[in-house]
Amino acid sequence: PVSGVTLTAQPPTGQVAEGDWLVLLCSVATGTGPLSFSWHRQGSPVPLATGPRYELRPAKQRDSGHYHCTATNGDSAANSSSLGVTVL
Repeated sequence: PVSGVTLTAQPPTGQVAEGDWLVLLCSVATGTGPLSFSWHRQGSPVPLATGPRYELRPAKQRDSGHYHCTATNGDSAANSSSLGVTVL
């Protein structure tokens, strides 16, 4: 099973000025088989994007909110904890 899904941000605070870049990265501590990733905002079931990396460039104020990633290997899925993003 997939476990230990972690979301990190660059910059680490998740806070950027409007027009700057924000990069979110999703990683997995354990999991076998080919992994796929999806990105979600504010608990929406509809993915924003797929892949282990999600970029807000340029970041806009409407991008502020809570994000999480989901990792799956086809048999099991796990979510990261939520990360608050603030665009000033």
